[in-house]
Amino acid sequence: MTEARNAPTSGGFDYLIVGAGFAGSVLAERLASDGQRVLIVDRRPHIGGNAYDRYDDAGILIHPYGPHIFHTNSKDVFDYLSRFTQWRPYEHRVLASVDGQLLPIPINLDTVNRLYGLNLTSFQVEDFFASVAEKVEQVRTSEDVVVSKVGRDLYNKFFRGYTRKQWGLDPSELDASVTARVPTRTNRDDRYFADTYQAMPLHGYTRMFENMLSNPNISVMLNTDYRDIVDFIPYGHMIYTGPVDAFFDYCYGKLPYRSLEFVHETHAREHFQPTGTVNYPNDYGYTRISEFKYITGQQHPHTSVVYEYPRAEGDPYYPVPRPENQELYKRYAALADARPDVTFVGRLATYRYYNMDQVVAQALATYRRLTGGQPQPEATPAG
Repeated sequence: MTEARNAPTSGGFDYLIVGAGFAGSVLAERLASDGQRVLIVDRRPHIGGNAYDRYDDAGILIHPYGPHIFHTNSKDVFDYLSRFTQWRPYEHRVLASVDGQLLPIPINLDTVNRLYGLNLTSFQVEDFFASVAEKVEQVRTSEDVVVSKVGRDLYNKFFRGYTRKQWGLDPSELDASVTARVPTRTNRDDRYFADTYQAMPLHGYTRMFENMLSNPNISVMLNTDYRDIVDFIPYGHMIYTGPVDAFFDYCYGKLPYRSLEFVHETHAREHFQPTGTVNYPNDYGYTRISEFKYITGQQHPHTSVVYEYPRAEGDPYYPVPRPENQELYKRYAALADARPDVTFVGRLATYRYYNMDQVVAQALATYRRLTGGQPQPEATPAG
């Protein structure tokens, strides 16, 4: 069933926005605040894209598409989103199951001391890393990144198996950006992120998106493929946030993505594991288990978790970072550049792995360009 609201009784729309995730919703809100009439369309039955959250049957707030942890160094992005939500401070922590222990990841001083039974100081662990690091003349691959910093043993224990599961490829076959995202620390800082702003929407992402899309100039159609309505609803300009290869009917072939299968469970106990996420780099078919109550701060006698199983097929989540894939994307980008009637924005439309804050920054920059504001640099891809 197609769901629509706020539809104008006559005339068309200034903008048709395809996709109600971060990119589409930010642009809809900004344009509607200028008095533009906006129709935002999504094939899913909900707004919020992959950041959508909901309460499960037990009454626990979960993220159906895996944990989404908000963090940013951008005051502009944080201040913008703060118009639509209050925040709960939250610093994400991750443990990795390695050699029968749960050890901090990113690798830090405690990781090394507990794994090897040592008692090194911060200064000594720098020497330790230097002693085990392998010299790499030119860092090209994800394997090069890690072994040149922390050596072969830590690479094998923490990175190689996880990466092979996540990507279906050995780290030696992947661009350096994949593992470059994860830092190595010489202190005891066990936070997964080090950003200035680390917080979760107090009442969840969906509530934030509802507030963002509440302007009466915005109409929302869910359960709708834009192709089914594009020829029947008049509009001035299209903003497209879906897969760029799908827009052009895969004329050059499909852009490779990795997907995920999410298996949710609810348990009749206070907590399932000692922290928000536990990685399993070497065991089982899943890469990690996340427990939502740590992330949301919700109080509940039961707890809900999600297991993540990487898949080759399914909804597109992660562009596969290999040179040949970037070359294929460039062919689609040339087609996109030749369509002044359509603006392509967001992860899928630009075949980049962006964090949530980077998608918001890209959308705000796109809004400024569309409305004649000062051009802003686009978000730098995560990693």
